[in-house]
Amino acid sequence: MDLLIDMKTMLLTLVIGQLFTAVFIIAYWRRKDESTIRYFFYAKCTQAAAWLLLMVRDGISDTLTVSLVNSLLFIGYTFETISILKIQHALSRPIRNMYVALTLFNIVGFHGILLFYNEEKFRISFVSLGIAMGLLVPAFHMIRKRAASTLTKVIGYFYLIIVTVLLIRVVSALFFGTLMSYYHLGGNQTMMLLSQYLAMFAGNTGFILLMKEQTDQALLRLANYDDLTGTLNRRMFVTHTNQYMADYEKKKKPITLMLFDIDNFKSINDSFGHDIGDQVLVDLSKRMKDQLGADDLFARYGGDEFAIIIPGMNERESTLYSERLRQAAESSRVSGLNISYTISIGVLTITPNEGTHFEDLYSTCDQALYQAKRNGRNSVYRGYIR
Repeated sequence: MDLLIDMKTMLLTLVIGQLFTAVFIIAYWRRKDESTIRYFFYAKCTQAAAWLLLMVRDGISDTLTVSLVNSLLFIGYTFETISILKIQHALSRPIRNMYVALTLFNIVGFHGILLFYNEEKFRISFVSLGIAMGLLVPAFHMIRKRAASTLTKVIGYFYLIIVTVLLIRVVSALFFGTLMSYYHLGGNQTMMLLSQYLAMFAGNTGFILLMKEQTDQALLRLANYDDLTGTLNRRMFVTHTNQYMADYEKKKKPITLMLFDIDNFKSINDSFGHDIGDQVLVDLSKRMKDQLGADDLFARYGGDEFAIIIPGMNERESTLYSERLRQAAESSRVSGLNISYTISIGVLTITPNEGTHFEDLYSTCDQALYQAKRNGRNSVYRGYIR
């Protein structure tokens, strides 16, 4: 009797925990990515319904309970997996369709076993394999993603541990006759419910932390990058440039600053409107990004003025580089619009020393840019610090 009360207590804790998380999810619904939140909300409600059903049935292993509980768990874990993939920006339409197909296969296959091969070891093995297959994709994605944070990797390893436990459950049921079930009183039932409680706690906490991390990254991006073009903003560009100057002073190697803007950009805005002008800025930034190297810094410095830092190039190399950028803009044709444009570029190459200040570099390069304009636009002019 005590074990049954403990079971009900643990099931009630699972139900409350899932619903409690769902309440928090509702509170954040309008402040986050709605589709990600919605899938996780559905997951928590569906999983809570499964544990609630098992609790009110007193753990009785009748056909209806087994059918509904496992069907709800299949659906609930699918929703949770999809939400985890969405938060990682890894949910494509084919993957989503794969999970829909996998869930339908799991539900239909489980009921086939329930109707024709109704032995608990087969049911346990099928359910465990079905859930494990669904969790493998987000687990490996979080672990193997090159730019993944430590938090993401930890959660990925956690899901991999769950997959491992599920596979152990399969082997134990099929080959050793040890049934780790929710329907048997005793240690196995307590262990399974406890593992579900820990999985719920870690999974819910992990999702919330991933959402928090995503929000922090979005705020950081807003603080460091230009919202329209996706390039660095002025503040972050200057910060990185100062670091480059310190590094290349030690290496005694040159760096190149380029400033450029769109020729007659005001006339584009006046003739076609600022929305079209914004499209031109986006088109230009994309064309420049295609030409830049991995270590180059690229920023929208203000209005239609852009800045680039190129480390390690001498004057001859940077002159050829700047000419390639000018030609990339000259051949432009904004997608969907009958608009072309050109740019003028000011270039400055120096080997930094203790007396080098960014303000001086910018002032000299800006004068070179204006000289390129005076030379007829669509040209490159090199400046020198005297």
